[in-house]
Amino acid sequence: MSKVFSIIKYEGANDTFVWKSPIENFNTGSQLIVHESQEALFFLNGQALDLFGPGRHTLETQNIPLLRKALNRATGDQTPYTCSIYFINKVEQMAIKWGTDSQVNYIDPTYNFPLSIGASGEMTMRVEDSRKLILKLVGTERNLNQQSLTNKLRSFLMVRMKPLLSKTMLKGDVSIFTIESQIDVLSEVIHQSLLNDFSDYGLVLERFFITNIARPDGERTFEKFKDLYYRQYGDVAEAKLRQEVGLIDETTAARRKVIEAEAMAAKRRLEGYTYQEERGLDVAEKVAENEAVGQFTSTGIGLGMAAGVAGGIGSQVAGVTKDALSGATGTDSLDEFRQKVAKLQIMKESNLITEEEFEKLKNELLAKIL
Repeated sequence: MSKVFSIIKYEGANDTFVWKSPIENFNTGSQLIVHESQEALFFLNGQALDLFGPGRHTLETQNIPLLRKALNRATGDQTPYTCSIYFINKVEQMAIKWGTDSQVNYIDPTYNFPLSIGASGEMTMRVEDSRKLILKLVGTERNLNQQSLTNKLRSFLMVRMKPLLSKTMLKGDVSIFTIESQIDVLSEVIHQSLLNDFSDYGLVLERFFITNIARPDGERTFEKFKDLYYRQYGDVAEAKLRQEVGLIDETTAARRKVIEAEAMAAKRRLEGYTYQEERGLDVAEKVAENEAVGQFTSTGIGLGMAAGVAGGIGSQVAGVTKDALSGATGTDSLDEFRQKVAKLQIMKESNLITEEEFEKLKNELLAKIL
C-alpha cells in the first residue's frame, strides 16, 4: 500500500472565523501548516482532541498525545485514519455590523414622553477560546464567517441589547435630542455590559460602537417636543444675539458722538472761539429772527453779539441786560415790556442766565413800569 502524505492548511478569506478542512483521510507523516493568526483543532469520532498553534506540524500519532490514545494502531503508525481538522482564525475582525430588529421603547427624561427608537452600529471581535467556539456555535458545520456568526448571535444580542439601551439612556439621563453628544459614553457602557455574553462563546468583544440612533421622525408627539426643544434654545440664542447687537449699536453711537464732539472742539480751536461764544451766536440769531429785533438791536445787542464771537460775548450779554433794565420806565408801553421779557426768556433758554436771574430781572422790569 503506497503512502499518501497530505499538506493541510488554510489561506482563505480573512472574514472567516472557522474553516473545516475537506481532507479527512490521511497517513501519519502528513504536514499541517498553521499560520501565525490561526489555531487548528483535531476531531476524531466527533470528539475534540489536540489543539495546534502556529507552525508546521508532522502528523504522527506519537506527536499527537490525545490522538495516540484514541487510535487503535492495529498495523502501526503507517495506518491511515479518518480525522477532521478545523482551522480557527484568531485575528481581530472589524466592521461587523449590528442593528436592532425592532423599536426600543424609551421614556425621554427631559420631557417625560414615551417614544420608540432603533439603533445600529459596528463591533469588532476575535476568537479567544477555539475549543469553546467550535463546541458551542460551529458543531458539524464546515465554516463560520462574519455573516453566519452575527446571525447566530443576533437573538441573544437583541434580547440583551434592547433593554440595556433603554436602561442606560434613562440611568444616564440621556435625552433623545442630545444623544449624539453622549453616544461614545453610551457605546462604552453597553460594550462593558456585553463582554461576559460573548465570552460564553469563546469570543472577545474588542470594540462596540453605536453609530446611529433611529428617531421616530414624523411621529406627531415626537415632532411636537422636538419643535419645543429647538425653539427653547433658538429663542435664547436669538435674544442673546439681539442684546449683543444692541450693545454694539449703542457703543457705536456713543463713539460717534465723542468723535463728533472732538471734531467740533478742534474746529472751534482752529476758528478761535469757545462753546459759550458759539451759544451767544445762537442767541443773536434767535434775536434777529424775533419780531422785535428792531427794538432789541437799538440797545446794541444785535451788533454786539455778531461782533463779539471773536472776543467777549459774556460782556456783551451783560451790557444788553443792563440796557434792557435801564431802558424800562414807567412810561414804557406794555408791548415794549413784553419784548424785553421775551429777550430775557431767550437768554434763559440759551443758558446765558439762570432761572433765578431771569425772575429777578423780570421783576425789576415790572417794578419800573408800575
